[in-house]
Amino acid sequence: MNGRRAVRIIGAGPTGALLAILLQRRGHAVEIYESRPDRGGAAAESGRSINLALADRGIHALQSAGVLPGVRDFLLPMHGRLIHALDGRTSLQPYGQRPDERIYSISRHRLNQTLLELAGRQPGVTLHFEHRFETADFDEGTAQIRDLRGGRLLRVPMQPLLATDGAGSWMRRRMSALQLIDVHETDLEHGYKELSIPADAAGRHRMASDALHIWPRGNYMLIALPNLDGSFTATLFLAKHGAQSFETLTESAAIGAFLSQNFPDARALMPDCIAEFKDHPVGFLGTVSSSPWHFKGIAALVGDSAHAIVPFHGQGMNCCFEDCVEFDACLGRHDSWDHVFEEFGALRKPNTDAIAAMALDNYLEMRERVAHPKFQLQQALSLELERRFPRRFIPRYSMVMFHHEIPYQTALLRGTLQSQLLDELTAGPVASLGDIDFARAEREICLRLPPLGLPQSDPLRSSVMKL
Repeated sequence: MNGRRAVRIIGAGPTGALLAILLQRRGHAVEIYESRPDRGGAAAESGRSINLALADRGIHALQSAGVLPGVRDFLLPMHGRLIHALDGRTSLQPYGQRPDERIYSISRHRLNQTLLELAGRQPGVTLHFEHRFETADFDEGTAQIRDLRGGRLLRVPMQPLLATDGAGSWMRRRMSALQLIDVHETDLEHGYKELSIPADAAGRHRMASDALHIWPRGNYMLIALPNLDGSFTATLFLAKHGAQSFETLTESAAIGAFLSQNFPDARALMPDCIAEFKDHPVGFLGTVSSSPWHFKGIAALVGDSAHAIVPFHGQGMNCCFEDCVEFDACLGRHDSWDHVFEEFGALRKPNTDAIAAMALDNYLEMRERVAHPKFQLQQALSLELERRFPRRFIPRYSMVMFHHEIPYQTALLRGTLQSQLLDELTAGPVASLGDIDFARAEREICLRLPPLGLPQSDPLRSSVMKL
């Protein structure tokens, strides 16, 4: 589709900014409306998640839009999960077995600001900060936008309007209230609080900076991602209600005791954790599913506004960026917005449903399974089977994180088959890889898992290794 009509975007987060860049590249004039002020280089909001995990799907999207060089300098590579046991012992579980199989910690604020700056430099892209979406009239085909600085109520033509306003999307709520779409929101019983591990006196990281740190404790966990300034952003995931929960942990003594008993090595590195615990809000965790994602050719939901997921697979941002690339591809195949919206939703929804399910499953894995010997054996076996049969057996985690060419739905379906096979191969008195019947494994893999048809070489993968 050639860009001869203005496209309006609601929400100037990373998804909206990347989508604007892709739309402008196709010749569209783009107007972005964002309720927050232009913060420029200001710090991120206190208590809100300040770093994210960037993986292959997100990197592919950034490279496709030509903006990867703009973010390259503030990526921190993480090669695996560093598991912290209660007794202080640690063990590294590599994400993969190739040099490029790593994920990156990235500042949400710096990423968002960089993408907005790049978008704002493009001719035909206009940013409107402090402009809040209030409602939409689908009969008139207009959206009402409140200019918070000027005190004016603007009527903005839709046709099309793209809502990238996140998990709490007001556009989604409006479309649902008018019964234009069906929406299901599932609130996880757990919430989260952001804490911090400051750098040492020399500005260096006080733990390994090339890993995602996890303190798995069964029904709750603590994780920590490295930041460029030598600090770590730590996130506590805990039940919102119950005997041991954010609801009951309100007094300083109880908070200190909880952290010291369950995360003693982390507690020693967090001098301000009690104050942060009391001051920072409990973050919401949930899954949003909607259908369809659009109404005619007038408006469409893109990213979290259509399909927000829990953060435990590190795919929320990556999935949204993949949305942008797929939306751009649909634009190249159709001449009407109605057809673009229809194909985009039909192609993406099965895959976003799949990653939503895998993200929930990965929470159980991170907070509990990673500490079990059986899980560790199966993880080692998965990597060994991948070495022996690289085009038939790829661990599900690797399919999701390191292979953008494998759809999420395929990863979920093959992952289920592979999990069954791993259970069978490690059943009974199997304590190490030396006990595995690899002849049986080969027979079963060839019978159950057809070749994936992956490209022999991937130029992107070579470029990623240079990051």
